[in-house]
Amino acid sequence: MARTGGLSIGDYVLSGGEPAAMVVIDAVARLIPGVLNDFESGIEDSFQDSFLDCPWYTRPEIFEGIKVPDVLLSGDHERIKNWRSEQSLIRTVKRRPDLLKP
Repeated sequence: MARTGGLSIGDYVLSGGEPAAMVVIDAVARLIPGVLNDFESGIEDSFQDSFLDCPWYTRPEIFEGIKVPDVLLSGDHERIKNWRSEQSLIRTVKRRPDLLKP
């Protein structure tokens, strides 16, 4: 028997092929219209544009000394979009610079 191809879901060891298969099924299924409640949210997920996702915040505005950035509270959708893009790039450079290589 010859191996004709391979697929990696990350650099870690699992207890068997079943968990890996579930990851692949989930990743593919979410691309099918109707699987996600809001298809647009899937388009904005990490890796859709080869970058990691930006940080996300919720209420309260200050939690354990961490404050939500003012730009996210501004209501200026263009500034928020630019901030998220910038943070996404910064996070990718710090955590996964290999994603930026051609």
